[in-house]
Amino acid sequence: MSVFIIAEAGVNHNGSKELAKKLIDVASEAGADAVKFQTFKAEKLVSKNAKKADYQQKNMSENDDSQFNMLKKLELDVDTHNELIAYAKSKNIMFLSTPFDHESIELLNNLELPIFKIPSGEITNLPYLRHIGSLQKKVILSTGMSHLGEIEATLDVLVNAGTKKEDITVLHANSMYPTPIEDVNLKAMQTIGAAFDVAFGYSDHTLGIEVDIAAVALGASCIEKHFTLDKTMEGPDHKASLEPDELKAMVQGIRNIEKALGSTLKKPSKSEMPNIEVARKSIVASQSIAKGELFSEENLTTKRPAKGISPMRWDDIVGKTAQQDYEVDELI
Repeated sequence: MSVFIIAEAGVNHNGSKELAKKLIDVASEAGADAVKFQTFKAEKLVSKNAKKADYQQKNMSENDDSQFNMLKKLELDVDTHNELIAYAKSKNIMFLSTPFDHESIELLNNLELPIFKIPSGEITNLPYLRHIGSLQKKVILSTGMSHLGEIEATLDVLVNAGTKKEDITVLHANSMYPTPIEDVNLKAMQTIGAAFDVAFGYSDHTLGIEVDIAAVALGASCIEKHFTLDKTMEGPDHKASLEPDELKAMVQGIRNIEKALGSTLKKPSKSEMPNIEVARKSIVASQSIAKGELFSEENLTTKRPAKGISPMRWDDIVGKTAQQDYEVDELI
């Protein structure tokens, strides 16, 4: 099964429908499976006095430290959702969005989104989890900032609310933008898969693409990565996002690793079969051998090509009688 790659546009549209469409273009051209936005009502998501995270404050030039005012400018209304869904369809890429409140969950359900993405920040939000679980849709769950016990509790809520466990993919994540490489802890992704016998993947906030490719090599079935049109744009997430050429390189790298993983069988591949004869050796005469002489360690050696008797039969040949004369280098 192919790795499901989500190009996370998030709020990198900066509230502009035109920018959002350009992001869909980039995700589609890069070969991602889905492009994901965020659906929220600022007043339902944060208290008026909630402060921005440090990274958000650093990446915004304005002095206003309120999350509410920042998020209000990044909302997408229903009409914009409909327009972007139709546009994504025309570009042959799946439209996804992360809901952050009950109204947004209902909005996305009414728009018949096939997959619901739960962000790391909602993993302890019981009413929210129960609401999504009751929709019986496919779910992708990010687990930044969480312990294994919290993931277990979340999975229980989703399953008890009506979602099948086989419809859930759990993404290991780290909720720092950008994530310091020493904090990635990629092996925890496999721990999640083993602990809950669940499909697993990785939601990445590091600056490069190598961790995503490594995650696929370690068995990730889903990769999510933020991208932008330009890292220098104004907004909370641009700096920790990939630019279009980097997104393309990541998708290509993942597709290559998918192919390279192959099967669990160890056998000569089609491409290397012709080289067996060239690279392996046969038992040959190291000096002239007369008919009736005994083969010995002294008058035999091994040389390429592998057109004669395999050197693995050396012990069978040594001590036997030559049935003919042999020149130096002649195959026995």
